[in-house]
Amino acid sequence: MRKLVATIIGLFIVGYTCCQTPAAVNGLPNASPGISRQQTELIYEKSKSFPENTQLSVAIINSGVVKFFGIKRNNDTIQQINNRHKIFEIGSISKVFTSTLLASFVENGKLELNDPIQDFTDIEMNIGEKITFKQLANHTSGLPRLPSNLNLLFVDPSNPYKNYDQKKLKEYLTEEMKLQRSPGDGFEYSNLGAGLLGYLLAHISNKTYEELLNEHIFSRYEMASSTTNRDEVKNRLIKGLDGKGDETSNWDLNVLVGAGGILSSANDLARFALAQFDTNNTELNLTRQPTFTVSDQMQMGLGWHIIKANNGKNEIFWHNGGTGGYTSSMALDTENKHGIIILSNVSAFHQKTGKIDDLCFGLMNTLWKQN
Repeated sequence: MRKLVATIIGLFIVGYTCCQTPAAVNGLPNASPGISRQQTELIYEKSKSFPENTQLSVAIINSGVVKFFGIKRNNDTIQQINNRHKIFEIGSISKVFTSTLLASFVENGKLELNDPIQDFTDIEMNIGEKITFKQLANHTSGLPRLPSNLNLLFVDPSNPYKNYDQKKLKEYLTEEMKLQRSPGDGFEYSNLGAGLLGYLLAHISNKTYEELLNEHIFSRYEMASSTTNRDEVKNRLIKGLDGKGDETSNWDLNVLVGAGGILSSANDLARFALAQFDTNNTELNLTRQPTFTVSDQMQMGLGWHIIKANNGKNEIFWHNGGTGGYTSSMALDTENKHGIIILSNVSAFHQKTGKIDDLCFGLMNTLWKQN
């Protein structure tokens, strides 16, 4: 599982060199209501090497029942705190929300998954092949990870997408657009593709991406703390840490906001997770239908990675996220109504950031063993 996860990273661009952080002392209780000792020990084990002031906000959903568990590293001790309503950047988990907007458009008859995107914009794209909305959502469009006119040598690494605006996206599409492969031929994770999907849906509806989220998702699932507007939640926003453990800038995704620009809380994401267990919700069910087979272990839905886990006995819908100051991971077992959500201010560039995904899958394993 770890090898698979390592190939599906979020919005990462460049890395930092950081020093080893001494392991923190375990100041957590043996167990909390609804949280087992095994789960508590696993949370400590996976977080003990993160920097001072690291926070993890965890939601554990066991058979549809949600329990929250928050931790903070303070004075070299991992302590329990209540941070279920605190706000973190969720990074590329935003792609699941962008794909959910797409599903809503499909369910409302505004477009079909296999419609070419070129039919919904007057931008003359610099390619001869058609790309469908489904291919943007499942990373088979053939588009590269990032547009060629987002020059990594000249961006601020602490906020690399900030100046990539609508003008630059249009310039790329009309002048520099080039596919890595023919659309539909293979899987290639693309922040550009997801960002373009969010941009097109906003264009089609003549609304902003934020307005679409509020109308179709946040209001529907009572996610009052979720937004792309940082000013709305700044009083509850946890400071992001860079790869060395120092406070760092938040990221502004600008025109590519659909690829990773949402801020949220564990409480809000738990509401979204619980909605996934409703078999009558055709919109959310559509996002979890397989649309492309990547390997024997993984398929793609719309946004979601569909992974065979636990030796093929279980299927989980998963996505993670990473920005300069935050890392997140979310996994759902809809059959058993299990879910794990982890939000953190561990930088995507920290040398042990992979422990967030390890913790996510490890906690899911504890639920399977309990049941």
